[in-house]
Amino acid sequence: MGPILAVATFLIFGPFDQGSSTTSLRVILLTDLVYVLAVAALVLQRLVRIVASRRSRSAGSRLHMRLTGAFASMALVPAVTVAIFAGLTINIGLEGWFSDRVSRVVGNSVSAAHAYEAEHIRDLETDVFIVADFLNTVKRSSGTLFTRGDLRQMLSEAQTSIQRGLREAFVVDGTGELLARGDRSYLFDFEQPSEVQISAARDDGIVIIRDLEQNELRALVHLDAFVDRYLYVSREVDGEIFALLDETRETANLYTQLEEDRGRVLFEYGLIYIGFAVILILAAIWMGLWFAERLSRPVGRLASAAQRVGAGDLDVQVVEEDGDDEIAMLGRYFNQMTRQLKGQRQTLLDNTTQIERRQRLFDSVLSSVTSGVVGLDNDGQITFANRSAQRLLHWDGSHRATPLAVSIPEFTGLFEEMRDGGQEVAQQEIKVIRGGQQENLLVRFATRRSDQGGLEGYVVAFDDVTDLVTAQRMAAWGDVARRIAHEIKNPLTPIQLSAERIKRKFAPKVGEDSDSLMSMTDVIVRQTEDLRRIVDEFSKFARMPEPELRVHDVAQILRDAALLQDAGQPDVRFDLDIPEGVLPANIDATMISQALTNLIKNAGEAIETFQQKCAPEGLVPEVRIQLEAQDETCIIRIMDNGIGLPADRARLFEPYVTTRDKGTGLGLPIVKKIIEEHGGTLALLDAPVFAGNEHFGAMAEITLPVLQAEHTEPTELKG
Repeated sequence: MGPILAVATFLIFGPFDQGSSTTSLRVILLTDLVYVLAVAALVLQRLVRIVASRRSRSAGSRLHMRLTGAFASMALVPAVTVAIFAGLTINIGLEGWFSDRVSRVVGNSVSAAHAYEAEHIRDLETDVFIVADFLNTVKRSSGTLFTRGDLRQMLSEAQTSIQRGLREAFVVDGTGELLARGDRSYLFDFEQPSEVQISAARDDGIVIIRDLEQNELRALVHLDAFVDRYLYVSREVDGEIFALLDETRETANLYTQLEEDRGRVLFEYGLIYIGFAVILILAAIWMGLWFAERLSRPVGRLASAAQRVGAGDLDVQVVEEDGDDEIAMLGRYFNQMTRQLKGQRQTLLDNTTQIERRQRLFDSVLSSVTSGVVGLDNDGQITFANRSAQRLLHWDGSHRATPLAVSIPEFTGLFEEMRDGGQEVAQQEIKVIRGGQQENLLVRFATRRSDQGGLEGYVVAFDDVTDLVTAQRMAAWGDVARRIAHEIKNPLTPIQLSAERIKRKFAPKVGEDSDSLMSMTDVIVRQTEDLRRIVDEFSKFARMPEPELRVHDVAQILRDAALLQDAGQPDVRFDLDIPEGVLPANIDATMISQALTNLIKNAGEAIETFQQKCAPEGLVPEVRIQLEAQDETCIIRIMDNGIGLPADRARLFEPYVTTRDKGTGLGLPIVKKIIEEHGGTLALLDAPVFAGNEHFGAMAEITLPVLQAEHTEPTELKG
C-alpha cells in the first residue's frame, strides 16, 4: 500500500497537474495521512512489544531488536542520503535559475519595457499639456465666451500643430459629456471617461488612460482657464507591444516572487519528499519488522528450548517450520538432538543408579567396619579413607590426593618394602602418634588389581590394637603377679621367723658380736616386710576384690578425697568445682575413694616432679577438680599444671610403667581396673593451660554411671 500511495501522490502532483484545491489531491493527501498514522501506530505497537520482550529477557528478543534496527537503518540511511542529495540538487538547480545573469536579463527587460512605455506616456503628456496651454492662453487672452464651434476650431488648430500628431481631441465637462471635438475626432471613437478618472484629473491635473484593446493611450487634463472643462486626447500606439511589456513586467514580478519564495519552495519540496519518504520508510520498517519476526521467532524458540535443555528438561520440542531452508532444518535437528540426549541421559541415569547402589553398598560396608581402610593409587596417592581411618588417624578429610609418605609417614617403610619386594600382601604392627597419643596399629597392605591383572592401586587396612596389647600385657602381668606372689609369699614367713629366732637365741652367746648379729637380723626382718608389701601389691593387682555396690553420693566422696589431699599437700592450691546437692551412684565407696585419692595424689606428685625438673619461675601449683552431672552419667576431671603426659600415654596403664622415680607403676592400672569394674571409663588427656603455665598439664577424666535422684531413698546415702 505504501508504494501505491507514493506513486498515486506523485501522479496527482506531477503528470496530472492537479491544483491544490482539487478534490482528488485532497483525497490522496488525506489517504496518505491516514496511512502514515495507521502504519506509525502499528510500528509503534510492534516496537513497544519488542522493548517489552527485551526487558523481560524473552528468548529471541535481542535478535529481533538487532534485526529491526538493521532493517530500520537500511531504510533510513538511503532515505536520508537521497533527501540530502535531492535537496542539494534542487538547490543547485534553483541557483542556476536565480543566477545573477538571469536576474540582469530580467531586470533589463523590465527596464526596457518601462522606458518604452514611459517614452510614449511622456510624449502624450507633452502634447496634451501643449494643447491645454494653448486653449487656456487663448481663453485668458480673449476674455470672451467660447462656443462649441470655437472650441472645435481651436482643437483642430492645436491638434494639427502637434508634430507627432494626436489621433483624437475632445473637450468634456465634469460629467464626461462631450462638448467639442477636434479634427478627425469622430463620435463613434469617443470613450466617455469615468467619474473616477475625471476626479483624479481634477485632483492630480492629468490622468493617463491605457486602452490596449483600441491600441490607444488617452490623457485627461483639467483646463484651468475654463470652468469644469477637461481636455481629453488620445494617441495611437502598438497594443501588442504594450501587452508584451505587461507580460514582461508580470514575468519579472513572478521571477522576483519566486526568488523571494525560493526557501518556501525548497521547504515545500522537502515536505513532499518527506511525505513520500515517511510512507516508504514506514512500509519498509513494517516489512522489516515482519521479516525480523519471521526470522527471529524460530531462533527465539530454539534459544528458549536450548535454555530449558540446559536446565535439564530434555522433553522440550520446538515447532518445526515448513520448508527445507537452514532454519527449518535446524528445528528438526534440534528435536532429533533432544530425543537422542534424552535416551542417552536415561541410559546414564540407569548406569549411575547402579553405580550409586554399589557405591552405597561399598561405603556402608566400609563405614560399618571398625577397621580403618585407606585406598591408594599406583603412585601411592590417597584416594579413599573410611570414617574409621579418619577417626584413628585424626584426619579432617583434607588428606585425599596426598602422598602416603606425607599423610602417614609411619606406613611408608612397610609400603615400600611390599612394593619393592613384589609382594601382594604385607602386615606389621606399627606405632603412630596422633593427637599427642601413641597408638598401636596392626597394618596390612594388599595389592589391588583389575580383572585383566593390571595394577590399579593398593588397599591399606589397619586396626587399633592398643587396648588389645594393653589387655594382653595386663593379663600377662596378672599371671606373673600371681606366680610371683605365690612363689615369694610362701618362704617369707619362715625367713622372718628364722631371723627372729636367731636373734633371740644366738645374740646372748656371741658376746661382742651381738650388736652386729642384731643389726643383720633386723635387716633381714625389714627386707622381709618390704617383700611382703610388694607381694601384697602384686596380689591386689592380680586379683582385685569384688566391689560391694551400694548407693553413695559421688560428690561427697570426691569432696572427702580432695579434702584429705588438700591437708596432705599444703603447697598445692586445690580449686573445686563440685555442684551442690546429692549425686547418687551404685558404687563401692571404698574402692572409688581409693581411685580418686590415687589420682589426686598423682596430680600433686606431677607438679612436684615438674618443679624439680623444668618448672618456670612463678609457677603456682594448682589442682582443679570438676564434677559435671549429665543425664545418666557423671564426669570427674582432675587437672594439674604439672609435667604433663608422655607421648606413649597408653602404656601408663600397664604395670610397672611410671614416669616418677619413686613410683611402682601399679597405681594407675589398679585405678583403671576399679573404674572399669564400676562400668565407667578412665582417660588420660592434656589439661588446659592455667595458673600462668605455658604448657599443657595432665587431666584424668573419669566417667561413671549415676542414678536419678527420684529412684533413690535418702537412707541409702548415709553409708
